[in-house]
Amino acid sequence: MTPLDSDRPAQDTAYDAIVIGAGPAGLTAATYLGRFLRKALVLDGGRSRASWIPESHNTPGFPHGVGGEALLDRLRDQADRYGAERRAGRARTLLRGADGFVLAIDQENADAPVIARAPFVLLATGVVDRLPVLEGVEDAIRAARVRLCPICDGYEASGQRIAVLGDGEHGAREAAFLTTYSPAVTLLDLRPDAPMEGEREGDGAFERLPVSLADITLGPDGVMVGDRTFDCLYPALGFDSQQALAQQVDAARDADGRLVVSAHQQTSVDGLYAAGDVVRGLNQIAVATAEAAIAATDIHNRLRALARPG
Repeated sequence: MTPLDSDRPAQDTAYDAIVIGAGPAGLTAATYLGRFLRKALVLDGGRSRASWIPESHNTPGFPHGVGGEALLDRLRDQADRYGAERRAGRARTLLRGADGFVLAIDQENADAPVIARAPFVLLATGVVDRLPVLEGVEDAIRAARVRLCPICDGYEASGQRIAVLGDGEHGAREAAFLTTYSPAVTLLDLRPDAPMEGEREGDGAFERLPVSLADITLGPDGVMVGDRTFDCLYPALGFDSQQALAQQVDAARDADGRLVVSAHQQTSVDGLYAAGDVVRGLNQIAVATAEAAIAATDIHNRLRALARPG
């Protein structure tokens, strides 16, 4: 087992595979590669999006729920148990070399970037949510007064007074989706020219209320908007996919800007794989871990083929 804070690698180290990202997708890939007896580096660039989860009840195998940090602790322990080399650091550049990929890594207290090489790279870099600039928003997320994923926890908001904060049609779609769980859904629309009507044809009924961020206060007992109080708030402001490394090697993206991958999670760049939120918009732990398992297995099989004589 090689813990995160162990001795740093040599300045130029070769691996069978490099996994960039240490959330559920990256750590699952690390476990699979370790159990395939592969030398794999897992680059941990900082706090995973999963760490925001107060408690998930739709993660398979946890019927009574599991917090994001607790789940990540288990995934780290599992990856370490099978020999994953986890390193703290941020990827600076990804280049294609004659024998695969060359990754330059910025590490704390290092005078120069650390270099890692591998024939295969898996991007598990995820996304970053666009959060509203509201005082106490991080504490409100931890307390489940601000919720980030209606697919994940809309069930937990059943029957509550739900507010959805949006600045486009994505907010309307999310508000309509949440009417599955509550008849009291209000879209807080940030557009100055927002229409006043609420219900949309073919969708669940929701109220539309034009607001500005200055109208919203996150309190200990709810979300206040003027003289109204809501039990929880769902920001529907989108997110930014962490694709900078993929763009450095010209990986193809679809019309929505998501990475195009094959059935085995390989991008348009031979040897470069992607799994988890960086690929799709569903942003579910179960999806991320499944894609990571598919990618890691394909990488292993390709390494076996490379090792065959002739």
